[in-house]
Amino acid sequence: MGRHKETMFDTNRYLDRIGYDGPRSACKSVLRDLQRHHLLHVPFENLDIHYGRTIVLDLARIFDKVVNERRGGFCYELNGLFHALLCELGFDARRVSARVFDQGRPGPEFDHMAIVVRADDLEWLVDVGFGEFAMHPLRLDTDGPQDDPRGTFAIKTTGRLQRLVEKRAEDRGATPRYSFSLHPRELAEFGSMCRYHQTSDRSHFTRGKLISRPTPDGRITLTGDTLKIKSGAETVETPVRDAEEFESMLQRYFGITMAADGRSVTRGAS
Repeated sequence: MGRHKETMFDTNRYLDRIGYDGPRSACKSVLRDLQRHHLLHVPFENLDIHYGRTIVLDLARIFDKVVNERRGGFCYELNGLFHALLCELGFDARRVSARVFDQGRPGPEFDHMAIVVRADDLEWLVDVGFGEFAMHPLRLDTDGPQDDPRGTFAIKTTGRLQRLVEKRAEDRGATPRYSFSLHPRELAEFGSMCRYHQTSDRSHFTRGKLISRPTPDGRITLTGDTLKIKSGAETVETPVRDAEEFESMLQRYFGITMAADGRSVTRGAS
């Protein structure tokens, strides 16, 4: 797909944001390390929706939020920006539309954004914007199980340009996560669903605050009423008593302090 031309941003600053200082060649091992670093450093979150700050699919604004304000975002922001980074580094990458399964049924087109990347003569599904998901890229050339630090996944071919990604568990069988098309999409094509997920009472993003990121051996998740810390097989849940305690936990566990206008107070901090 060539280099990304929609906006210019500081690649070095972005890589510093995700704690990556390794090689920059467009190969599978670098792709895997970039994805892992991104997931460990940039949380999935919907806070702007609950602080009255409109999310616009403009890469310069997303870069400012994620890199300069050291925030997170949801799929359109995180995968949109990560796609741009991959293109800047020389990867052959394209945005794709995905339909997330809810109660066994897929959502509408553009419900989710993912990335398909070609590296080492293979195509890979890459996703840094789906919450609890694969830590490493998933191969598209096999229907078989793929072991990942976050579980076992499989990608099934359901049509010439359609795929279905499942997470497998011995006790529950396969659970569909989302179906996706291999057709390349422009960032603007996700605009309508991006607005829907910010405004509709049918969207789970409007129902409460959420911020979450994986750790090397677990995950930290903060909602409006619960802090959940998973480490190995152990999970500890702590009630969030009020808005003041939420803000305190947000700063302590994610390094984010929100202002009344929905912007992060501390810019450029770890």
